[in-house]
Amino acid sequence: MRRSSLRWTIPTLLALQLTLLWVQGAQLYRQNQVLQGLREDIQALSEYLQDGKMPTQDQEEGSVVPARYQASNPPPRRIAVLGAEEEQDAAAKELKATRDSAQKAVKDAREVQSKLSIEENIRKADENRKVNAATTSWQRWVYGALACVVLGLIARAVFRRNA
Repeated sequence: MRRSSLRWTIPTLLALQLTLLWVQGAQLYRQNQVLQGLREDIQALSEYLQDGKMPTQDQEEGSVVPARYQASNPPPRRIAVLGAEEEQDAAAKELKATRDSAQKAVKDAREVQSKLSIEENIRKADENRKVNAATTSWQRWVYGALACVVLGLIARAVFRRNA
C-alpha cells in the first residue's frame, strides 16, 4: 500500500507543474504580443516624425502607367511681370511663416505625444499591476493547497507505517 501513494503523488505534482508552466507561457506570449504592438507603433511614429510630412495622394496610390510611357511635363513658361521681386519677397516671407508654423505644430505634436505616451504607460503599468496582483493571489492559494496535499500524503504515509 505504500507504493500507491507514491504512484499518484509524483504524476500529480508533475501535472500541476506542467499546468503552471503552461499558464506562465501563455502570459509570456501575451506580453510578447503587446510589446511587439508597441514596438510597431513606436517605429511608425518615429518614421512619421522623421519624415515630417504625410505622403501625398500620388505617392500613396502610385501610377497606373509606367513612367517611361507617361507624357513628360511641358517646360514652364516664363512671363515677365512688373514687381516680380516684390511678389517673390512676399512669397519668401509667407513660406518662412509657413515653415515656422509647421515646425511649431510638429513641436507641439511631439509634446502632446510624449504626454499621451506617459499617460498610456501609467495606465498600462496600473493594468499590469492589477493582473500581477490577481495572478499572485490565486497562485498563493494553489501553492497552499498543494502544500496541504503533500503534507496530507506524508501524514498518511507516516500513519500507515506506524499502524
